[in-house]
Amino acid sequence: MNIPENLKYSQDHEWIRVEGDEAFVGITDFAQHELGDIVFVEVETIDETLDKDEVFGTVEAVKTVSDLLLPLAGTVLELNTKLEDEPEIINKDPYGEGWIIKMKISDATELDALMDATAYKALTES
Repeated sequence: MNIPENLKYSQDHEWIRVEGDEAFVGITDFAQHELGDIVFVEVETIDETLDKDEVFGTVEAVKTVSDLLLPLAGTVLELNTKLEDEPEIINKDPYGEGWIIKMKISDATELDALMDATAYKALTES
């Protein structure tokens, strides 16, 4: 399982890559593997400011639909438009082309509560 060192991770299997006061958010390799073939991504929270752990969208796989939870408080800026036609990119490249949203971070100190790669790996192996 791929767990990049340069990202932070939530208990709900979202990853976050911070770039200044903005960040990219997606689901982890573990999450996409557990979900199976992803067929649809829905995010209706563009331009909304949400709290940490609030639902920002859903991801639909062949067998299930799963809520996407924001790992930090902030404003959803954009959806990865590639996912509209090719949601399966998340299965192929969850940490690169398969990012789901870009957000503006409200409180960078919330990053301290997220897991690093080592802690996330321990979570997925338990």
